[in-house]
Amino acid sequence: MSTSLWLDGLVIVFFLSLIFWIGLFSSKDGQEKKYDDLTLGGRKMPWWSILGSIIAAETSAGAFLGTPAEGYVLQNYTYLQLALGTILARLIIAFFLFKPFFQLKVHSIYQFLELRFGPLTQKIASAIFLLTRVLAMGTRLYVAAIILVVGTQILFQKSLSPLQEVTLYFFSIVLISTFTAIYTTLGGIKAVIWTDLIQASVMLLGGIVAFWILIEKLSFVYPLPTLFHKLIDRPWITMGIIPSKGLLENLLVILAIDYTIWSALIGSTFTTMATHGTDQDIVQRLLTAKDYQKSRLSLILSGFADIPIGFLFLSIGLLLSFFYSTHADSGLPANPNEIFPYFIITQLPSGIRGIVIAAIFATATGSLSAALNALATSFCQDWMHPPMNVITDEKKKVSILRAATIFFAFLTSLIGIGTAMYVVYSPEARILPIILGIIGFTYGPLLGVFLLGILTRTRGSEQKKCLRHGCRFSCRIGSKWPSVWR
Repeated sequence: MSTSLWLDGLVIVFFLSLIFWIGLFSSKDGQEKKYDDLTLGGRKMPWWSILGSIIAAETSAGAFLGTPAEGYVLQNYTYLQLALGTILARLIIAFFLFKPFFQLKVHSIYQFLELRFGPLTQKIASAIFLLTRVLAMGTRLYVAAIILVVGTQILFQKSLSPLQEVTLYFFSIVLISTFTAIYTTLGGIKAVIWTDLIQASVMLLGGIVAFWILIEKLSFVYPLPTLFHKLIDRPWITMGIIPSKGLLENLLVILAIDYTIWSALIGSTFTTMATHGTDQDIVQRLLTAKDYQKSRLSLILSGFADIPIGFLFLSIGLLLSFFYSTHADSGLPANPNEIFPYFIITQLPSGIRGIVIAAIFATATGSLSAALNALATSFCQDWMHPPMNVITDEKKKVSILRAATIFFAFLTSLIGIGTAMYVVYSPEARILPIILGIIGFTYGPLLGVFLLGILTRTRGSEQKKCLRHGCRFSCRIGSKWPSVWR
């Protein structure tokens, strides 16, 4: 192995070791681990650490590699329109949705649905989350493994057969999931948040470095003012409306385009309300804050952070298209998901290359660690019998939670391997539409039932008696009305 590869390897090992060390020791406080500490961090995490954790969750390996692929293929910034909807959704969630979760002191947000509508609604909602999150995280695990597959092809200077690619994906996915599962199982949500903060920093550093090197390489072809004008002079907003066509035809055109202002203000708004207001993965981080005001601050600021981050990675994709249009390369992959990894391995200098590769692994482990903790918490709170609040033995509760974490690590690995097999035999597939498609089918109904629980006071078919007044219908007395239901 060349000296340059050794240097890259040392950089990657250093960053991963740092993440692993923080994951193991960030939650050590000299006391025995408790279930509440592993799931909610004692409700005393600082707002800025939660902000970093949310950014890390949103900029997963799928976004790190998938967003440049969108810029590379679409040749514009229309994907960035979705950020408008994410900001609007966060404002709605922050001021209308979170307060009851803190008042009720829930571990799993689906406990709120049990208090409002009964255990059947709770279990259906929890099942939707478990299924959706396992599928989405499995897909993201595949993304993180791309860099290893592309690197192996370049290192040995030969193309891999489909079977060899799938085998390499298998070992890469198992390695990443095992690494992440260890520190998540031992450290809990505190480990998730503190490692996410480091991972978000590494991710941004890697993106900025890649962007700057692309600018530097293209400056030999285009003067900088010309390059920046060529970069910025792209469509940002797409209406999808053709004046010469009728209403129905325009509607069909709009529905056929991936990103329009309508999908931003409608689709992205409601999708973000679902992902950030009804998804245990994100909301559990927010529940670790001292109160809902601190949680609200973290959530809103994370929305505004989406704009510069999205611009950075879309710009990388556009710059990659400029670079390879002026630098012919017969080895350029056909799959747009692999263009950025290919550039990283073939064009970045040694050491810098290691930082960017470490950033990809950081985004993968960060999103996976949070998902594993959220999946385990939801399973324990929503499905365990007897319920976790009935079990008094702290060691038993912690053991159950850790066993659930390991189980979901195994399950997401299987999904990741299955996704890799699909993409290997369907190389034209793009990452982000796959991930967004997985969550799109189920989040609408989930958001609807939460909004019904927040905005109304009446009970559903699973009515229980109000312990305070003995009534079997709506209880409208007192501002903390959910607390009277059991």
